[in-house]
Amino acid sequence: MRNIVLSSGEIAQVDCLSCAIISGQVEPNGGVVIETDYFHAHQDVAYPIKGLVILASKRHIHCLDELNNEEKLDYINLLTKIRQAQREVLGIDYVYYFYNEDTTHHFHTWMVPRYEWMNAFGRSVESLRPVLLHARNNLSNEEHEKEVREAIELLRESIKNCSL
Repeated sequence: MRNIVLSSGEIAQVDCLSCAIISGQVEPNGGVVIETDYFHAHQDVAYPIKGLVILASKRHIHCLDELNNEEKLDYINLLTKIRQAQREVLGIDYVYYFYNEDTTHHFHTWMVPRYEWMNAFGRSVESLRPVLLHARNNLSNEEHEKEVREAIELLRESIKNCSL
């Protein structure tokens, strides 16, 4: 079992974070953004940054090259829909995408929006860790959590109506 610190400060004990989210054992703030047969998209559970979406495979795989053809198509279509919604309904101009292959849970891509307040930490990938820690330590409050939930609802509705 692993201890995962949620953005609310609560600690969730899970074997696999992705399985816990997909099964509903751990509820991301705002719930599911979109779910398909192959992927699950949700607000990051640890960092309360409005529009920070995690797109995770439902299968226990760790690398991009492990996706089958159907999963590859679904993955790129979902990334595109989520990104379009981030831009259209949240006004997010820039996003950092990243994934790592040494994760302890499923293949997943982080879609980290770039906001003006983040410039204080720099403008490169090196700024992401300080940005995430700042969010966890300073934005875990009721007002900001409400903004995150509202953003997820906007993303969910926009993606549902997306024609891509």
